[in-house]
Amino acid sequence: MKKRIVYVVLAFCLSCSNEPTDRNTYVPTSNPLEIPQVFEDHIIPPVIPLNNPQTVEGVALGKKLFFDPILSADHTQACAACHNPENAFTDPARFSVGIDGSIGTRNSMPLFNMAWNYDEKFFWDGRVFSLEHQALEPVINPIEMNNTWETVVTRLQQHTEYPQLFQEAFGASPITKELATKALAQFQRTLISSNSKFDKHLLGEATLTAQEANGLNIFMDETKGDCFHCHGNPNNPLWTDNIFHNNGLDATFSDLGFGEVSGDPADNGKFKSPSLRNLAFTAPYMHDGRFNTLEEVINHYSEGLQDSPTIDPLMKKVNEGGVQLSIQDKADLKAFLLSLSDPSFINNPAFNNQ
Repeated sequence: MKKRIVYVVLAFCLSCSNEPTDRNTYVPTSNPLEIPQVFEDHIIPPVIPLNNPQTVEGVALGKKLFFDPILSADHTQACAACHNPENAFTDPARFSVGIDGSIGTRNSMPLFNMAWNYDEKFFWDGRVFSLEHQALEPVINPIEMNNTWETVVTRLQQHTEYPQLFQEAFGASPITKELATKALAQFQRTLISSNSKFDKHLLGEATLTAQEANGLNIFMDETKGDCFHCHGNPNNPLWTDNIFHNNGLDATFSDLGFGEVSGDPADNGKFKSPSLRNLAFTAPYMHDGRFNTLEEVINHYSEGLQDSPTIDPLMKKVNEGGVQLSIQDKADLKAFLLSLSDPSFINNPAFNNQ
């Protein structure tokens, strides 16, 4: 698959060397994201903050931090505990378990293609702006890592390797939580999934089966699946709009979702549309992991919609319970959805703890 390297204009000194210019100063090595052709052909460039350019050293530091339980209070849980590479960086459990045995209330979101979240609202409810700020919360969340950043910074400063790694990635600045989360964000931006069967089909390198092709037609047909409004189309290889919708899961809400963040009752019950990429690896589904299989997800939209005051207008057939797909249409739609999965992503050694 052809890729293009995008160089972002940065207020930063980029060098091909990380050798120290003096005793305390390092110049990190520029490492711009490689943009897959299927992205380059259809969407605009990624979001890369001017104050956090991609560097070889920053990505390496972020990867080490992502897989290191040093971030948790009792040294038992890393970011990867709830974001497993084998599951496209989500958790196969409905609700992840924190270090103290506390159980969350939402399913861990998968992590990929996050550099193309143009609104930069993260989590199911959009409560955090920017990938750098997103990484701050899990560490201090009492039902996740239950730590403090003060403790984390002290541990990193006293570690045998991290002071040197931070210096190489960010120069002589002291270790801070902001630099730690910048490194984590750099690593997470490298998690690009772009090599599914459907991607290869778009590039002329694979052919869809008749069932998969019919599934795409159902996906795009407003009288059948009508899925594309929230999840895009072949011209949007993210397969999400990254917007918040009430997709008819409940008539009343125990979790207000985006409404809790915005404070607007009109947003109650709205959650971010997840990408349809890698569904073969990311079960269970929905913000609360209530559906174990793709069949259950499709059945929900076919005949399980629940009306409520904030139901999205795109759920046009809510009064009929859903779009009422036939058994064959459901099977074909599932076949298409699975063609969006990317085995090379979950097996990429650059993304695994190696």
